[in-house]
Amino acid sequence: MARLRKVEIYNFRCIERLIWFPEPGINCLIGPGDSGKTTILDAIDLCLGARRTVQFTDADFHNLDVSRAISITLTIGDLDDRLKNLETYGLYLRGFNEETGVIEDEPEKGLESVLCLNLSVGSDLEPVWTLISDRAQAQSAARNLAWSDRVQLAPTRIGALAEYNLGWRRGSVLNRLTDEKPDASAALAKAARDARAAFGHGADEQLADTLQIVTEQAKELGIPVGEKVQALLDAHSVTFSGGMISLHDEVGVPLRGLGVGSLRLLIAGLQRRAADRSSILLVDELEHGLEPHRIIRFLSYLGAKEESPPLQVFMTTHSPVALRELSGDQLFVVRRKRRRHQVMAVGSDDDVQSTIRLYPDAFLATRIVLCEGASEVGLIRGLDQYFVNNEMESVFAAGVALVDCGGGAPDKLFQRANAFHRLGYRVAILRDDDQKPTPAVEEEFKSNGGHVFSWRKDRALEDELFLSLPPPAIKRLLRRASYLHSSEDIDQHIRSKSNGELTLDNVINELKTSELSLSTRAILGKAARTKRSGWFKSVTWMEVVARLIVGPNLDNSDSDFRAIITNIFSWMRNADPVRS
Repeated sequence: MARLRKVEIYNFRCIERLIWFPEPGINCLIGPGDSGKTTILDAIDLCLGARRTVQFTDADFHNLDVSRAISITLTIGDLDDRLKNLETYGLYLRGFNEETGVIEDEPEKGLESVLCLNLSVGSDLEPVWTLISDRAQAQSAARNLAWSDRVQLAPTRIGALAEYNLGWRRGSVLNRLTDEKPDASAALAKAARDARAAFGHGADEQLADTLQIVTEQAKELGIPVGEKVQALLDAHSVTFSGGMISLHDEVGVPLRGLGVGSLRLLIAGLQRRAADRSSILLVDELEHGLEPHRIIRFLSYLGAKEESPPLQVFMTTHSPVALRELSGDQLFVVRRKRRRHQVMAVGSDDDVQSTIRLYPDAFLATRIVLCEGASEVGLIRGLDQYFVNNEMESVFAAGVALVDCGGGAPDKLFQRANAFHRLGYRVAILRDDDQKPTPAVEEEFKSNGGHVFSWRKDRALEDELFLSLPPPAIKRLLRRASYLHSSEDIDQHIRSKSNGELTLDNVINELKTSELSLSTRAILGKAARTKRSGWFKSVTWMEVVARLIVGPNLDNSDSDFRAIITNIFSWMRNADPVRS
């Protein structure tokens, strides 16, 4: 069961330089759109696929610069005896040190024997595949893998044309399940002239074992194919070859008519059964066509929970469900850093693994704001909606994710932020100042490039709102709080925080006759954040308040409060998505 030990890509599409040592099991590539995830899959497919030629264009060169050749090199390990044959490949066998990642040109004791396959494309756009080693270069020797070996090593790809694998076509998973091959020449000609059913009976006998495996796998996955699938003449084919034979259900309906999700599940299950013949699988956007419970089933069949994975899988995803289901050792963040791409393992440290479980969406963003609580999340969401309604760009269009850290100890915010920061994400923290973090913890985060936004000295968000907004906005805040709870509750909270010296009616009367005093504003801020009875302590409540009250009154608010809001939104809109 061959495995890729090293992937090297130069000057291919959006990737100028990438060196990566993938894991032998699941390699799930995550990160923002256009970061190069699919390009990595394409590079593996083009280099290792069983193709005699591929059409390249200038657009396949990095920045359209055809003066620098495309070069893709895959180091292949876990070789079977045929690939380690000295007469055939002896000049090209090399040694791989798993601990250091170093490739020695001569295989030595203690090193794994590997082959390095290179695909290069120059300005003439002609692809050249060749095995490489220093010894071969010194002797001016050049050769490719034998065609039969290329077919054996070629990865199966589950993408937009998944139904290709449900016929006995070259490179399809059905041809890898068993050694059976349909004898199509005479029977297909007769079937095309007479009837599909006549041929189908003969095909069932020729492909009995394969059909039995497909039937069992479909039933195990809960895919409706009837009691037994059949191999019938594919009416859409126009040539007389094995490719004309495809899978049909018991009444003769082609299985390619199954839903996208069912097709993907079935092919994943069949690839698992063919792992001893073809062990590398490529999956584009694994969640495509799959409900959450089927995503979990899909990953299970790929060996996500097994200590010895049966397949080496390279996949991409934007699904939070998939991130929760996989471990940190199976997730890899793809991003560009200066002139090179990096593929970084998320890792399985406790703080990282728990962060994945709690905030999977954030791992799919370009920059992240960790908020102390739901109120801060709601504030940013509501203000963003207000700004968008006034023809400003949404921060979410810039790839921002908001994380509600749920309050608690102030240092917890920084623990979560560091988990993202280590993976190269741009991270900012928005915190209250009524409870302060450990100074050394905050300073270390800042010195490493993190950003911290906080409300003014000793203030929480509610303090800022009631101390900063103009009187008409305060009146609307009180009205909104009374609507969400009740006037009696709001009055009781005000009495409690003022030791009985102030009531809701007192505040309303003060608003009618004059500006609110600072002492009244301060009491309202404390009352609004009463524990377990906060006036706006949810994302939805604060989102509405921000959109309908804070945003429209921001220009007339305290200038320092306005400056904090401006700085937060400026960072979200303008921060470079890649940490240098």
